[in-house]
Amino acid sequence: MVLKNSYVKTAILGIILLSCVFAFWFGLRAALRTEYPLLAVASGSMIPKLNVGDLIIVQGVIDANEINAAQEPNGTIIVFHRPNDPSELIVHRAIDKVENDGTWFFETKGDNNHSSDYWSGPQTLNGMISSNLLVGKVVGIIPWIGNVPLFIRTPTGMGLIILLFLVILLVEYIPVLSKKPKTES
Repeated sequence: MVLKNSYVKTAILGIILLSCVFAFWFGLRAALRTEYPLLAVASGSMIPKLNVGDLIIVQGVIDANEINAAQEPNGTIIVFHRPNDPSELIVHRAIDKVENDGTWFFETKGDNNHSSDYWSGPQTLNGMISSNLLVGKVVGIIPWIGNVPLFIRTPTGMGLIILLFLVILLVEYIPVLSKKPKTES
């Protein structure tokens, strides 16, 4: 009876924990109006403003007028899909913008890069990205915390997570399973 009771308690605790994580994530997405409210900085293109391993807080952009296109440090730091690979997100500063047929296009540049970006592919105009590629603008920075998800994505990090999970299983459940059932005399 104790074994079943501990499994039920563990399952309930797990369901509550997962529910809290999902509620936090979806609440954050709704509050910040973007699919990607938290991102880890993976390259040094925005040093010294953003360092590798910083966690950035991203807010969705409703109107292109929310983005101030200007040279460092006054331009808004934006997050956008790479035109040739929409699965990759880029974090650079908007340094210029133009409107063409009702769509805004942004010239971007990493603060640590020598020249502005020249993008080609769908949804670009003269090297500038379309506002349709925008994910949002950076509204907050939490130093170093982004190193955790960056590390977990590596083979070593994933191996350590699996190893930690197995150790927890061994410590928690092997003693329970190895107990001999009571026999009646």
